[in-house]
Amino acid sequence: MLIQKTLMVFILLGLHHFCVFPQNNEQRIKVSGDIELVKLSKSAYVHISWSEIAGFGRVQSNGLIFSNGKEAFLFDTPVTESQTRDLVTWIRDSLKLKIVGFAPNHWHSDCMGGLGYLQSQGIESYACQKTVNIARSKNLPVPAHGFKDSLQLHLGNQLIDLYYFGAAHSLDNIVVWIPSERILFAGCMVKSLNSKDLGNTADDDLIAYPKTIDKLLTKFPSAKIVIPGHGEFGGMELIRHTRKLMDN
Repeated sequence: MLIQKTLMVFILLGLHHFCVFPQNNEQRIKVSGDIELVKLSKSAYVHISWSEIAGFGRVQSNGLIFSNGKEAFLFDTPVTESQTRDLVTWIRDSLKLKIVGFAPNHWHSDCMGGLGYLQSQGIESYACQKTVNIARSKNLPVPAHGFKDSLQLHLGNQLIDLYYFGAAHSLDNIVVWIPSERILFAGCMVKSLNSKDLGNTADDDLIAYPKTIDKLLTKFPSAKIVIPGHGEFGGMELIRHTRKLMDN
């Protein structure tokens, strides 16, 4: 009887762990008809938005919010300025956070489509210099501060590391590493486990891509949460899965 009771306790604990897994629908916070948040910790949220993207239909895109005290950084915006306004307004009014900085993963609209709105609100922006150059050449809103290989930002006493490891999904894609949370926001260069291929390869560098992914595997073995640009987040298995897709 004691063994049976002990076994039942472990089963219940296992079910409880499964039910509170962050991507469970009950843990999602609805911001609008097109935007949701998933709370990762007291300091971090994934923001998820849906938009129509030409050639792909209605697409889910991911971004990251990282806060410390009453301030926060935003990583990637929804596709449109109106969605970005809705997200920033909700963060301000419901989470009581002030967005003080922004960094896009790369130049595509599912990363910085809302940059113009952020700039209208006086929010500082940081990006790979390649992103700055591409945005300028395409007459897009241009991030204010560029970096070459890496940039360390401070949010109060917390660190945020931006890295450019090379071309992959785009020539300018970066990753965001939050050391205190062991969160890697890898963006579109990393694919969800449901992905059967590399998706949109119009701006890929398929020769450099494997080398860039290998650098992630080497640099971030301690990553607890890995967030792709689209689809469900997870752990290091997403990076390994992306690497395997290149061998198919």
